[in-house]
Amino acid sequence: MRIGAHVDPADPLAEAASRAADAVQFFLSDPQGWKAPNPREDADRLRAAEVDVYVHAPYVVNVATTNNRIRIPSRKLLLGHATGAAGIGAKGLIVHGGHVNAGDDLATGFDNWRKTFAYAAENGGFGVPVLIENTAGGDNACARRLDALARLWDAVGEYDVGFCLDTCHAHAGGEELLDLVDRVKAVTGRIDLIHANNSKDAFNSGRDRHDNLAGGTIDPELLVAVIRAAGAPVIVETPGGADGQGADIAFLREHLGGTTA
Repeated sequence: MRIGAHVDPADPLAEAASRAADAVQFFLSDPQGWKAPNPREDADRLRAAEVDVYVHAPYVVNVATTNNRIRIPSRKLLLGHATGAAGIGAKGLIVHGGHVNAGDDLATGFDNWRKTFAYAAENGGFGVPVLIENTAGGDNACARRLDALARLWDAVGEYDVGFCLDTCHAHAGGEELLDLVDRVKAVTGRIDLIHANNSKDAFNSGRDRHDNLAGGTIDPELLVAVIRAAGAPVIVETPGGADGQGADIAFLREHLGGTTA
């Protein structure tokens, strides 16, 4: 099991070394902006590295929305980041499940997801696995609860889409972690990546605030059980920089039975 962290994009390999991480995740551009990523000068180093690389799409991406001023730029931006991720040898591009506006039919959001994958296929494909991530909040979300996730997978499953399970998002979104892996796999058939995060907030709070693994409102032993059951690579998106994340990586290695390198 490969274990790593979400890091600053300036020098991801140095950040990996400072955490003794097997993997890194980072943004290719401003996560709150609409700019397409530029080619990276360290692309060759990233492709050749023993460290596994994952890219997170900008938070502004929402391909599910019925607002065409957001939906159409979102799918173009997602494709651009997938191209950038492929260029550095990334193992996946993580993107949040998105939502529709209040009063809109959620079915339209699922269909917009289908159209996003069809759009990509018509333009040469994403070139890197796209991993849809469950989200913590919103009554109009496409991937907060498993009943919505099942409808999303009915819409996009034919495109071999991957899934990223965030433990904080599941807890804050109202999904019990006990037996969660089995319930997710019954919907998606797969878990490609774990975002291992504790939660600062209570169950079903709808709030997305990550905490370190031994802190927060989730029993750390339950987090370990979820990660072990999933058997997927792990990225911690926890606070504390290299020290905090390094401690979380060490915690997981200790409780999961040794090093991962």
